[in-house]
Amino acid sequence: MSREVSGKIIVITGAASGLGHGMADNFLQKGAKTVIILDIDESKGQEAVSSFNRKYGNNRAVFIKCNVCTDLDQVYDKITKDYNDIDCLINNAGIFDENNLEGTIGINVTALINWSMKFYDYMRVDRGGKGGIIINVSSIYGYRIMPYIPFYHASKYAVIGFSKSLGHEMNFKRTGVCIATLCPGLTFSSMTSEPRIKEKELEEPFLNDLQKDYEWQYPEAIGKGTVEIFEKAESGSVWLVEGSRPAEKINV
Repeated sequence: MSREVSGKIIVITGAASGLGHGMADNFLQKGAKTVIILDIDESKGQEAVSSFNRKYGNNRAVFIKCNVCTDLDQVYDKITKDYNDIDCLINNAGIFDENNLEGTIGINVTALINWSMKFYDYMRVDRGGKGGIIINVSSIYGYRIMPYIPFYHASKYAVIGFSKSLGHEMNFKRTGVCIATLCPGLTFSSMTSEPRIKEKELEEPFLNDLQKDYEWQYPEAIGKGTVEIFEKAESGSVWLVEGSRPAEKINV
């Protein structure tokens, strides 16, 4: 499988900062025509777009304020009205908060599924689309287990199961839409800057385990890895980006 980034239109949720910002930067570096940044944080979103457009040229990046749980239909209508072909959707928006079960499932699972299906139907060649790729962001905690974060584990396991099923070879042959999963390793971002676990007495061992047992990286590494996944992923495949190494296909 080989895809060209050059000239493509990429939509990324949660891209005003962190991992999504790194993804947007790398797609623009590789020649994407337009990266559409969706995020609930309007200030950071506008700042990101201004920076990208100074760096890569006017209108290469566009920001749309978006709550992925409530704004799918109106944002989808705007995007598909303003742009002829969306080549890639990256469902990156997510939260890590063990004190918020409803938000964890709502953002990490339900919203991701709803956005996937909306753009899947738009892209599928058997319904008049031109094909495309959807990359869903899970985590190393979609297949590795720690004792501290059961809600987050549940949400990220769900992403892998959903994406592998929808991305099954049979579905890809019918629709021409590739579904791939990204599992980022621990990455320096606002999501990992402070523990959000239920039991306070477990915070110290949790942080100790994170420092002792895992390789950390910066969002730039995730950005590069996501571009690699776009370029070569087969539908239904799952990919690891950890320790700033290139994207690696894994069997989970």
